[in-house]
Amino acid sequence: MTAVAAPALPKRRSLYPGWFYAPAAAVYSVLFLAPTLASLYFSLTRWTLFDATFIGFDNFAQFFREPFLVQGLVNTVIYAVVTSGLKVVVGMLLALMLTSEIIARGYLRSVIFFPVLVSTVGVGITFTVLMHPTQGMINQTLAFLGMAGPGWLVDPRLALFSVALVDVWKGVGLATVIYIAGLVAIPRDYYEAARIDGATKLQNFFYVTLPLSRPATATVITLSFIGGLRTFDLIWAMTKGGPGFASDTIASVIYKQYQAGFYGLSTAGNVVLFILIAVLVVPLTMFLNRKQGHE
Repeated sequence: MTAVAAPALPKRRSLYPGWFYAPAAAVYSVLFLAPTLASLYFSLTRWTLFDATFIGFDNFAQFFREPFLVQGLVNTVIYAVVTSGLKVVVGMLLALMLTSEIIARGYLRSVIFFPVLVSTVGVGITFTVLMHPTQGMINQTLAFLGMAGPGWLVDPRLALFSVALVDVWKGVGLATVIYIAGLVAIPRDYYEAARIDGATKLQNFFYVTLPLSRPATATVITLSFIGGLRTFDLIWAMTKGGPGFASDTIASVIYKQYQAGFYGLSTAGNVVLFILIAVLVVPLTMFLNRKQGHE
């Protein structure tokens, strides 16, 4: 008589591995989730340190009614696009130079990266002095060469872009390091095959270097864009949002509203900034990752 095997019982999954997520989940909840939910609530109130009155979406309505607040929103996007775009272009060019056979390559890499380590406030104060319209070294040098220097930080048309250039000077070292890592990781076989096919240096760049360094480009764009949207310290150190509101970003506007005691309005500004970053960065990251996945 043949014995019939009993049906195997479904194996229960152990909960033990899940407990390793508990510390990270606790830290995430305390440091991110709880403050985020609290901000969402307080953005719907008129609050002080001692009480809060629920007013619905009045803070958001007032935020978008104020012209200088909307201008800060536009300036934030412009600043993020300009700084991230320049860091991609300049970082790539510097990385190409610093991965070629040049003298003192290691020293130059250190020099390029050094501004990243310097205090942002210190950089802002230094360039505020250098960009002074009459006594700054930049305009004095231009005057010595027979050219009239612009009002870098006092001209409403130039103030935001002047700060953006300083931001690029300070942060391009990190972009360069990321690009150097990406370029060094490209197998030399591709360049050898292109050389055999008679490709020029320009063709090497567009058909080998640029496509294969796309992961580095995606990283630089994402980090630079998020940093540009969140910028505050450099703008505050150099212009405090001036002249007028010409160089205000959302972060500097939020700080001014806190200073003036409009806590609910400033909290609503924080929520708007959070939504702006999510709306712009998440699709951008998905697009860049999707492009990488197709290769």
